[in-house]
Amino acid sequence: MGMPVTVDITSDDPKSMVNILEEVFDYFAYVDEKFSTYKSTSEISAINAGTLTPADYSDDMKEIFMLAEKTKNETGGYFDIVNREGKYDPSGIVKGWAIWNAGKILQRRGVRNFFVDAGGDVQTAGCKSNGQKWSVGIADPFVGHYDKVVKVIRVSGEGVATSGTAIRGQHIYNPHKRQFSDKNSHGDKSNGIYDIVSLTVIGPNIYEADRFATAAFAMGRRGIEFIENLHIGDHKLEGYMIDTNGVALMTSGFEKYVV
Repeated sequence: MGMPVTVDITSDDPKSMVNILEEVFDYFAYVDEKFSTYKSTSEISAINAGTLTPADYSDDMKEIFMLAEKTKNETGGYFDIVNREGKYDPSGIVKGWAIWNAGKILQRRGVRNFFVDAGGDVQTAGCKSNGQKWSVGIADPFVGHYDKVVKVIRVSGEGVATSGTAIRGQHIYNPHKRQFSDKNSHGDKSNGIYDIVSLTVIGPNIYEADRFATAAFAMGRRGIEFIENLHIGDHKLEGYMIDTNGVALMTSGFEKYVV
């Protein structure tokens, strides 16, 4: 996946967790082999090359395409897995979906307390060994690495996803205008997307948090308002946005998570 993956399990018998951890990392390797746009042997690369027809898609690929279309409809088209080159790039939904499924593997194996982090997107369950909720740091988008954080939040049983420029530069664009900029150029600010550098979403799970964080970032400044009004069932999503001037805006319920 081209990113660090960490699995933290609270257990009285760490040795018994080895096989479970191997199963989780084997699953991440499987997802990478199937969905990586950087590997010519992946299924998504075969689709983009035109050598695989929809009738031959795997069940997981069909599910991702279905979920992507659902998200596109729910976000007014601000989530779109077709990139600027007209190729499919489902990474904006696959990562959160994969982390969520990794969490399901842990739960099926009887693990009740865990923290799964892939590239800064996190799924949590239960608590740490000291009984506290899991701590998640929001990286400073102006530093360019994970060593400095601007906020620390505590969650249990929820997912946290951040879309922004801190690590990969500007890699999300407004699909309605197909505009894009690199990390050091804010481009045409008329569409609003280059006015923000980070948007963190807390959701009922990492799949929901990740897909909506990507779409909300593409909306620019209006993204935080979108998150403010977003509910998944009875769960209200919360968000924290940082603009290019370093000014932060948060949704009405975000503060209760802040350490």
